[in-house]
Amino acid sequence: MPIRFGDFQPLCSDTPSYPWCNLFYRQLQRASSSTLKGLSLPTVSAPVGVNPTCGIPRVGHDGSIGNVANMAACGVSIIFIALLIFLCNRRKAAVGRVELRTFLTLYLFTLPLQLVTTGSFLEQGSTALVVLTAIHAAAVVALFWALLANAIVATQVVEDGSLSSLVPFYVFTVICFGVTIYISLDLALGVTQVIGGVSSPPERLGSIAMFVLTSIWPAVCAIAYLAIMSYIVLHVLNETRPMWYYILAGCLFVLSQLAWFLLSRVICKGSNSKVDGSFVATLLETAAVGVLYLAWKSITEGAL
Repeated sequence: MPIRFGDFQPLCSDTPSYPWCNLFYRQLQRASSSTLKGLSLPTVSAPVGVNPTCGIPRVGHDGSIGNVANMAACGVSIIFIALLIFLCNRRKAAVGRVELRTFLTLYLFTLPLQLVTTGSFLEQGSTALVVLTAIHAAAVVALFWALLANAIVATQVVEDGSLSSLVPFYVFTVICFGVTIYISLDLALGVTQVIGGVSSPPERLGSIAMFVLTSIWPAVCAIAYLAIMSYIVLHVLNETRPMWYYILAGCLFVLSQLAWFLLSRVICKGSNSKVDGSFVATLLETAAVGVLYLAWKSITEGAL
């Protein structure tokens, strides 16, 4: 079957613990249940994914204790990010403090959601899992807007921390959050046929809107952020040391995605479906966020 733009089938079958697949599982369950097969049945023990080649069974089934490695990674990350928020909040005079704190808070918010949506706790197709996955997707989309907004604020086109900066910042955050929740819930629950309709054939798991929001949008925001910050550091501030932090953060983020999409299935099969690469991706993503904080601290080190 040829892969089209917006198809999630390769991701949901070959990438263990890919959270957005929870939405497609519910979509197929309500509209094309015969498409579900293999590890996706029975529902009560099904892992995250849609007909996955490898997956961690739901807690309590086949001796599974869930995605325990990623649970630990999320727990460590929550403590680390909470510390960064505390340190960020102490630097009262630093440029972009409020905006960076919001970014860190949003990332902190995604971690417990990730723990649940990838942890194989809740039954596949359940309304609770669908709603939490929709909130998780919305938080991720809003997070990457916050990342891009931090770069825009760093240009000083508007004064950081002022209403002219914070009002658009929060308005667009709410818009990103609300639009993604609606699209996610519609996809899973089928409120409309435009978004919630099943693709043809159903096993394609096609949703251009969801693919753009969860794959294209984060990539565009990350690239734009690095481009803007590179210009500010190299051409406005005429410094080089902070640039190494941004390069390192970019490398860590890329490695986290490679770990999720390429290494995850290898680890899953090698561990006999006990763990997968999601914990590596989580740790690398958190490390990237930590390095971004160091980069921000480096370019605002004169402020207290």
